[in-house]
Amino acid sequence: MRNLIYRLYERSLERHLVADDMPRHVAVILDGNRRWAERQGGAKASHGHAVGAKKTLEFLGWCDDLGIKVVTLYLLSTDNLKGRSSQELTELLEIIAQLADDLAIHGNWKLQLVGDRASLPEPLAEAIASAEERTKNIGGMHVNLAVGYGGRKEIADAMRSILKEHSTQGTTIDELAELLDPDLITQHLYTSGQPDPDLVIRTSGEQRLSGFLLWQSAQSEFYFEEALWPDFRRVDFLRAIRAFESRHRRFGA
Repeated sequence: MRNLIYRLYERSLERHLVADDMPRHVAVILDGNRRWAERQGGAKASHGHAVGAKKTLEFLGWCDDLGIKVVTLYLLSTDNLKGRSSQELTELLEIIAQLADDLAIHGNWKLQLVGDRASLPEPLAEAIASAEERTKNIGGMHVNLAVGYGGRKEIADAMRSILKEHSTQGTTIDELAELLDPDLITQHLYTSGQPDPDLVIRTSGEQRLSGFLLWQSAQSEFYFEEALWPDFRRVDFLRAIRAFESRHRRFGA
């Protein structure tokens, strides 16, 4: 009976969505995998991460069905690379590598790493690079894998890229100071050429960005969901989209 009620509610939500008001770019902080595992009788964190990876495939299908153009998934931060226990981190890296391969095999989405490639262990970097190469000519939904990602580092890397580029061109510091503006910095971010996220979703009840897309989310709408990522349902996603569409976006105010 409960499943029937949810299906009816899903259909009602979807009927009332307006295609023209749909977010072009949805970014998601996939939070709560470890807590989900702990609630399953104290299962290993890797079990939660594995279930969360399966949920990610399912979630991308929901996005594709709604015609969303860009999705960014926050899978691993620069802090995670330093702060997790070695065993958990090793297992998580393997799960992310497998997820990248599974997404490439799916064959409908173009994949792109959004993060510091040099900071990644070689097997993971190679797995993601292979997934990028296999999907580079796909014209469907664009999926950013935020792995080894930190918002402050992204901005620092953008500035470093600008300095290197203009150094080779012989631009003086004074000349660069005149050229430097938000548009130039945006062009050198990991997400260069993409629209900024219209909607940022975080699961697990936490209400913070944790360094995610700090520059790009300046005008984003935020939606905080209580469900842990493995428990996140399509009906929860549709409610987030409905909430987004109901807001009157006032850019800069």
